[in-house]
Parts: sequence; C-alpha cells; structure tokens
Amino acid sequence: MTRSPRPHVHAPRPAAAPDAPACRLYLITPPAFELAPFADRLRAALAGGDVACLQLRLKGASDAAVLAAAAALTPICHQHDVALLVNDRPDLAAAAGADGVHVGQDDAPYAAARAAVGADAIVGVTCHASRHLAMVAAEAGADYVAFGAFFPTATKAPKATAEPALLAWWSEIMEVPCVAIGGITPANCGALVAAGADFVAASAAVWTDPAGPGAAVAAFNRAIAATLESQPRRKT
Repeated sequence: MTRSPRPHVHAPRPAAAPDAPACRLYLITPPAFELAPFADRLRAALAGGDVACLQLRLKGASDAAVLAAAAALTPICHQHDVALLVNDRPDLAAAAGADGVHVGQDDAPYAAARAAVGADAIVGVTCHASRHLAMVAAEAGADYVAFGAFFPTATKAPKATAEPALLAWWSEIMEVPCVAIGGITPANCGALVAAGADFVAASAAVWTDPAGPGAAVAAFNRAIAATLESQPRRKT
C-alpha cells in the first residue's frame, strides 16, 4: 500500500485532484435529524470547502430510515466528490450502494464488513487508542483506522482517550491512513494535523456552529491549511 489512501478514500468518488491536501475533513452526521432540512444543511456544509467523506451515523434509527437517508444524501455527496460511509452496518451500506462502511470494535469484524461491501468499497475501523487494534485492522486490509477520542466530546461517550503522539507513531511506521476523532474543532485540530492525521473527524463542531455548517467547514479548511503550511509533517 502507499502512504496515501486508495484514490476514492483520500478523495472519494470520483477521485480527487492530485493536489488534494495532506489532511482533510471527515464529516459525521448528527445521531438524529429530519432528512429534508438536513439535506439542505449538508449542501451548505459541502459548499463551504473541502470534505473527504460523510459518515452517516443514525443511532437507533430503523433500517428503512438509514436507507432513506443514504438514498437522499449520497447524490449530494457525490456532486461534491465526497464519499458516503454508513456507520456500524455493512449490510445496510451494501444495500444502499454506499461508498463504504465504518465499523467499531463492537460491530461486524473487518472480514465480515469487507465481504458485505466488496473489494472496492471503503472499510474503516475504530481502534480507540490501541496500537494493537490498529495494527490488526491494517494488516487485515482496512482502508483507514480511526483513533480517539482526542478531546472531550458530547457526541458519544468515548471508550478511550488518545494523544497526538499516537498519530505521530502511526504515521511514522504505517502506510494505512488514520482518522483523528473526538471533540475536534477548528481551534484544536492543529496539533492533530501536525502529528500526522490524514483526516480529522467532526460532527457537532460543524452542525452546531452558530455561523452555519458552511462557515464551520471553511474554518476547518483554514485551520488545516495553516498547520500544513507552518509545521512539517512527520510522514512522507
């Protein structure tokens, strides 16, 4: 594998421009939303700047609701070259024709997720703050590993607390991309970008921004760009 993710992972479907930034924004939906208004908010967010993917994370929703949301949001994502990933459920990701799935340690194992969504889809794996779990996922073939939580978050109860040094260690020895997750905002993402995160994940920081989701995405893009310009990356 190369240091960069698969083309449709780093700059998901369709493939990104060659000059895509070394670190990008990974959006996560709120855990519940009204579909029509949220579709408009998603359009506003994606108009705000570069976004790599949207993880559809509807906790407690019916299968029908997840499939309906995927059907409505996928075309919006693809208009902006953004991949749509379904959280937790490889079966629903496959049924929806999503670009991939994100699985946690309590969800389907990587091999089952890969079998469900196919060889060309994105499969990412939550690894909390565990080097061992990340190594296992990467060796199995995961397209990315996710570490966190790096900061306090109210979006979900974190099972572990991670430090930027974990990202630095990973980026120095592994080629599989890493996602930093948990309480990340434009104001605090710089240390994670500098440490070597390929993606910084955000949910509440975008959807609850008083200036709107587009302004929040723009602020993340500025913060990422400023860090990349001012601080050397630890990875090649």
